[in-house]
Amino acid sequence: MSKEANNLTKALKGDSKAQGNWGEVVLENILENSGLVKGREYFVQPSYNNDNGVKVQPDIVIHCPGERSIIIDCKVSLTAYEKYCSADDEEDKKRYLKEHLLSIKKHIDGLSEKNYHDIKELKTLDFVIIFLPVEPAFLLAIQADNNLWNYSYNKKIILISQTNLIAVLKLIESIWKQEYQNKNALEIAKKSGDLYDKFVALVEDLNDVGRKLETTKKSYDLSMNKLTTGKGNLVKRAQELKELGVKSNKSLPQNLVEGSEEELNVE
Repeated sequence: MSKEANNLTKALKGDSKAQGNWGEVVLENILENSGLVKGREYFVQPSYNNDNGVKVQPDIVIHCPGERSIIIDCKVSLTAYEKYCSADDEEDKKRYLKEHLLSIKKHIDGLSEKNYHDIKELKTLDFVIIFLPVEPAFLLAIQADNNLWNYSYNKKIILISQTNLIAVLKLIESIWKQEYQNKNALEIAKKSGDLYDKFVALVEDLNDVGRKLETTKKSYDLSMNKLTTGKGNLVKRAQELKELGVKSNKSLPQNLVEGSEEELNVE
């Protein structure tokens, strides 16, 4: 906590660029702990071209289900806020508070002119988020100017603090979980259907094999009957030839010979 406090103090007393860099680090830390995955659900400083062909580079782009995206910007100067917090004189406080509000409005106006909504590669929502990394600075501005939030909203920009951002990111993560579950359910249903079709095809093939085996068995039985049954069957004739003295090095299987004789006895 002490380290974070020192970093915050240095950031607030630094220039706008240092404050912006520190704000981006805070924003990335929140994203890393949100459950969203970098490079999948959110991207850091991606580059795009707007309708005028001008290169734009938002701080963060969060993808949502339905091919929609949310852009977050956190380059807000908090120099006036630091001076407000350090001032003892009430007049100084009023002056620095006014500067704090003007700084935020200036950033709102500048962000509005970037027209992030016109990025062809993105289907952004109808608003861009300005992230104020210091919660008290956000609350001070909102309390001091009741119209500030509406001023921002009318320019399609939403002011948001750490607490609110965490809630928004958790909501997005929940939506993505549901989306992945739905996709998995659809994939399971598809694979189950494919498996069932394969199983039906296998059963049909096995039935066909069974029918062919039955046909083969019938053909086998008919052929064996011709060999061993009926008057003058082939086995009997061949055996008679052997008994008459035909020279042969082999003999018919005894069961066929006996079967042939039994058939003759039956007759």
